[in-house]
Amino acid sequence: MKADLRVALVGNPNTGKSTLFNVLTGLNQKIGNFPGVTVDKKTGTCQLPDGRTAEIIDLPGTYSLYPKSKDESIVFSVLADKHTDTTPDLVVIILDATNLKRNLLLYTQVADLKIPVIVALNMTDLAGKSGIIINTETFSQKLGVPVVSISARKAKGIDELKQAIAFANKVPLQLDSIDVESIAPALIADISAEVKTDNPYFALQLAHQHEHLKSLTSEQSDRIEALEQKHSFHSQKAQATETIARYNFINELLADTVTQPENAREESMSNKIDHVLTHKVFGFVIFIGILLFMFQSIFAWSAYPMDLISSGFVLLQDWLHKALPAGPLTSLLVDGIVAGLSGVLVFIPQIAILFAFISILEDTGYMARVTFMMDKIMRKVGLNGKSVVPLIGGFACAVPSIMSTRTIENWKDRIITIMVTPLVTCSARLPVYTLLIALVVPNKTVWWIFNMQGLALTAMYILSLVSAVVVALVFKFIIKGRERGYFIMELPVYRMPRWNNVALSMYDRSKAFVFEAGKVIIAVSVVLWVLASYGPGKRFEQIESKYSQPQYTKTVKADDLQRMVASEKLENSYAGVLGHVIEPAIRPLGFDWKIGIALITSFAAREVFVGTMATIYSVNGDADNMQSVQEKMAGARNPDTGKPVFTVAVAFSLMMFYAFAMQCASTMGVVYRETKNWRWPLAQFTYMTVLAYVVSLITYQLLK
Repeated sequence: MKADLRVALVGNPNTGKSTLFNVLTGLNQKIGNFPGVTVDKKTGTCQLPDGRTAEIIDLPGTYSLYPKSKDESIVFSVLADKHTDTTPDLVVIILDATNLKRNLLLYTQVADLKIPVIVALNMTDLAGKSGIIINTETFSQKLGVPVVSISARKAKGIDELKQAIAFANKVPLQLDSIDVESIAPALIADISAEVKTDNPYFALQLAHQHEHLKSLTSEQSDRIEALEQKHSFHSQKAQATETIARYNFINELLADTVTQPENAREESMSNKIDHVLTHKVFGFVIFIGILLFMFQSIFAWSAYPMDLISSGFVLLQDWLHKALPAGPLTSLLVDGIVAGLSGVLVFIPQIAILFAFISILEDTGYMARVTFMMDKIMRKVGLNGKSVVPLIGGFACAVPSIMSTRTIENWKDRIITIMVTPLVTCSARLPVYTLLIALVVPNKTVWWIFNMQGLALTAMYILSLVSAVVVALVFKFIIKGRERGYFIMELPVYRMPRWNNVALSMYDRSKAFVFEAGKVIIAVSVVLWVLASYGPGKRFEQIESKYSQPQYTKTVKADDLQRMVASEKLENSYAGVLGHVIEPAIRPLGFDWKIGIALITSFAAREVFVGTMATIYSVNGDADNMQSVQEKMAGARNPDTGKPVFTVAVAFSLMMFYAFAMQCASTMGVVYRETKNWRWPLAQFTYMTVLAYVVSLITYQLLK
């Protein structure tokens, strides 16, 4: 259903724009992407008092129409292009009442584009507490547009804002904040004639941004470039001239409409808190303590709901197997689709908890301090201060951590963070590590207090962090970004988190993962089911015939016989054949075809390695019984040499492979979801596979 009115929300970061969007739209939201670019487009619907429906578009936060990132460039593109499904009928500009001078720069630019505008004066309650007095009536008269006082956090003034939207004047603002034509009169006149516009500021913006606008043809862009050269136009000088003129207008406006004390109380209290939280020593200690709490909470709090989801799917699969007739369709549904769906939904608790923490840290204003403290350190290796949370979150799971990189504005920093986050040891690798370490590392104590197996596990975690930093440093020189690496961070005043916003963030991110990355995960799970369930020719029939002979049926227990059949079928399935095919390539790493099958099947999830080993070695009892798996793997012998398969060299080689390889379909799915381009997950899969192979090869050759 098409909306009656399209409204764009525009504002600086930290002005409450996203909060206002959530208040206006509630759960009536969807995420797509803007035409021709990979930037998220967040839209929602809102009922107006006159019965009409308004489509609300939440544009990325920006300090001005001159962009520093790909997200910010979207704002002018949407406002400039009059012929797309994102062109707004009305713009609501959100101003922070406690910091009007900074916010009004963007307002004057948008207003000079001659688009119908309403001003939402947000945080007026905080401004009042700080002793800031705003004469909104005079303010509105001076600007020539409706001004509505609101408090988005407390949902105050929202009805008045909806009323203003419903009855907004569709005639653009006629007042000019500055004399735009005096900046470059001849150039503006020529560009206006070229693109047939009567708006001088629109023509000036084309001179600055024509290379990045999809609405212009390449011929038009070339002609504008030629006009710039003809008139010796210098973009940076023109921006400086414009900015000075705008702040002259803003200063006069504020002098007539705003009374402000020298020191606001909230800022004073925030500064006192910052003396502790951003301290060169104590600041890092407090931050590490908070991360440890987050890290433990994600593990501890998600364990029960994840077990509940997992157990629920096991019961569902058992029930479906009993309720439905046996056959390939039932197996596809239960072992392929339902099993794949369980692999999607089981991640929801971790995603929800991590994003709840991130939302709380952002809402309170603490996240801004963390990125400020860490930026100088992280930038040396090609990362960003905001890369800290995704990397730490990677200890729990790479999936929600990669999703959390959305807070990184700089494209290059964000891509590097996404590319290295899967190197951090996640919880899914733990079953693999604990199984292999238990096989080859003695359970002994060294130096009286340190367990050797514990030290080996700790070493794997440290290795993951070091490798992420080293690879980030390499990517710093490989990935080329057009955006400059500015780090502009406003430190907002400390506030209590908005719990409705926290809950909405948890819901939004969980839904995005299930419906976007989930499609890829289920598809891969179905493919893996097909590979493991079918074999070439009549191999499966021959196996059934072989084990139906009396020497098996009369001497072997039914459960053991079933596992023997499953093991041989797996070896002769397409996955098993593929294992034999890749065996020559993985032999130098110390791996046989059985380990090769595990490498393939564990692509669905790293912990699948244990279950695959259990099936291949026909483990007696429950496949989840780690001790049974260990006993069988410890007793496994190489048929050619008679020596154990899992030696110290093989076990550590395998751990190195799992430490560096991309062994998780869900991670690839979410990387595609976040980058909107398959080249990044494919590049990530390629470099991690090569790195895993090389490190595993070196490890095996040194230890064998």
